[in-house]
Amino acid sequence: MSNDDFRAAMSRLASGVVLVTAQEPPLDPDDPHAPGGEDVGMTATAFLSVSLDPPLVMVSVREGSRMDDLLAEQPLWAVSVLSENQRHIAGRFAMKNRISDRLLFADLPVVRGEASGALLVGGALATLECRTEQLVTAGDHTLVIGRVLTATAPSTDGGGPLAYFRGRYRQLD
Repeated sequence: MSNDDFRAAMSRLASGVVLVTAQEPPLDPDDPHAPGGEDVGMTATAFLSVSLDPPLVMVSVREGSRMDDLLAEQPLWAVSVLSENQRHIAGRFAMKNRISDRLLFADLPVVRGEASGALLVGGALATLECRTEQLVTAGDHTLVIGRVLTATAPSTDGGGPLAYFRGRYRQLD
């Protein structure tokens, strides 16, 4: 089996789309005047509920990516479940090899999560704040299993979920 065959087969599995966010730790945590850490975001389609008791979720991140490196040292992170009207957010944070996410967050309606300090996207179908429980190496990805600290499902006019199917963002009909 080739990588292309595997990718084509798995593209037939529809999945939801989320934005995973975390805040880098301050450059010098002992210096109150040191600059704070930057906010980082990553679009993910490999996100799922693992357990109800305790409440656990899992996200798969590419090994060696900026988010992989960050979540190896920062245990607090957040997830915004994107609506069909937030396709532009998914595309923006799916770009590879970017240096900074500051401009990507600049015009988005966000609030900082109280439990994680990570950014949560306004208008998302749901938001979760998590603390890493376990990191599992799986091939060229790291599976990040997190305990859910907070979960909200605000009432929104965002419509249905943003889905990913056959290599494209889609909405449910």
